[in-house]
Amino acid sequence: MSITQSSPHALAQDDRAWWRGASIYQIYPRSFADSNGDGIGDLPGITAHLDYVASLGVDAIWLSPFFTSPMADFGYDVSDYRDVDPIFGTLADFDALIARAHALGLRVIIDQVYSHTSDHHPWFTESRSSWNNAKADWYVWADPKPDGSPPSNWQSVFGGPAWTWDARRRQYYLHNFLSAQPQLNCHVPAVREALLSVARFWLDRGVDGFRLDAINFSMHDPSLKDNPSKTDNALRTRPFDYQQHLYNQSHPDIVGFLQDIRALLDSYGGRFTVAEVGGDDSDREMKLFTGGDGRLSSAYSFDFLYAQELTPTLVSNSLACWPDQDGLGWPSWAFENHDAPRAVSRWSAPGHEPAFAAIKMLLLVCLRGNIFLYQGEELGLPQVEVAFADLQDPEAIANWPMTLSRDGARTPMPWRAGAPALGFSDGKPWLPVGPDHAALAIDRQEADPASPLGLTRRLLALRNDQDALRLGDLSVLHADDRVLAFERCHEGLTLLCCFNLSSEPASWSAPYARHMIDQVGSVEGDQLGAYAGYIAEKGA
Repeated sequence: MSITQSSPHALAQDDRAWWRGASIYQIYPRSFADSNGDGIGDLPGITAHLDYVASLGVDAIWLSPFFTSPMADFGYDVSDYRDVDPIFGTLADFDALIARAHALGLRVIIDQVYSHTSDHHPWFTESRSSWNNAKADWYVWADPKPDGSPPSNWQSVFGGPAWTWDARRRQYYLHNFLSAQPQLNCHVPAVREALLSVARFWLDRGVDGFRLDAINFSMHDPSLKDNPSKTDNALRTRPFDYQQHLYNQSHPDIVGFLQDIRALLDSYGGRFTVAEVGGDDSDREMKLFTGGDGRLSSAYSFDFLYAQELTPTLVSNSLACWPDQDGLGWPSWAFENHDAPRAVSRWSAPGHEPAFAAIKMLLLVCLRGNIFLYQGEELGLPQVEVAFADLQDPEAIANWPMTLSRDGARTPMPWRAGAPALGFSDGKPWLPVGPDHAALAIDRQEADPASPLGLTRRLLALRNDQDALRLGDLSVLHADDRVLAFERCHEGLTLLCCFNLSSEPASWSAPYARHMIDQVGSVEGDQLGAYAGYIAEKGA
């Protein structure tokens, strides 16, 4: 296919602020591109398609885990932090990916999973072998209660108690996720130093930053107090959701560990750290983890990933949590990722999917902070309904049919409409391709500037050209049940960003004359068509 390439350029080694306002493209390696026909995406497949990624105009890529793993949770159960799983390739393949990305001007961010490992990790094998080995306290072990039951009432995210009995130690071990993901005891200095050594390994190979997975789970309350119950009457499908998570996660000492991580990355210059922080207390924790110069660069908001609607009020309230204040931290935003349903399927009124995909992308590029795009989001891909027989997601299988499968957002990338598996693989893909994805394949959209792909390139180019969009202050002017309007201001320039987030026409009167820079949908004066919006420069 023909790819419109951006000009490659060398990366500035000491540019410490490249990530402010950056656009970052998430790649889920299993589903991006398969180079060897085994039906699973791999690192050489990614490298072969980096020209396409660079053509979007993004600043960086984020790679979901590719480390050695039994794949109980598809790479988030790491058995060797310092190697590539054979299904994805080799360390040499990773080095080649880094070299090609940097040649194209793309920085590379990788996941680091510091809250837990696989139960196949040598650290856990040694830890479970006895009470007095060198790594006996590297995981969270506890005696049973007198009746043999688990030491606390903590529940795992994926369902059931967060404790599993181990006959070797005659103790329970903690796992906040699958039982195959035992919890590291990051209270132990040797554990933290081992994880920092892992970080050095990848920094020495040239990575430009880390996304720290589930980092608020990295330390627990050693007293093992029971979590209190929630008191509201909300509908819940998992035992985990019945509790207030006061003691199994979010210990205050996490901040000191994050400061050590930040100091290490600062010693390499120009590196970026973003925390994944979910849960009921995420706003406070995100600010705690990023406040000041000595903590993480940014935190990854969940405000939109599981929201049932995209409303002006939701956006306004989320933006209000991150004013431009010294020491507050810098936000990162995403509408989609590998764990959340595709936004077009969640938020669009039926029959309005193309228009909604356009207004959603316009809104994303106008947000203050870093923005993350998930692979295929630039194509307007909808969620795929994966049959139970084809499910791979352990959470979806365990909670079926009450939990929406993450697999529906992890299906293969559609490269060529007429090719087997839409050009993802010469073999049978690990997940089925979306039945309606062929019409949205990259080769179908490549030559059409009006396509979702063409629009994404245009809007990212605008964000890259306008410091007001990348770096400027944000002030909300209006938010009702349909229309959202805010200003982005930087060094004397004011941009007005206005969006009709509803499927019905709406109107809003701008408070001053304006010069239109870009728009999606129908905009005539103060009249906005369904899912229409614009960016305009404030007039004199």
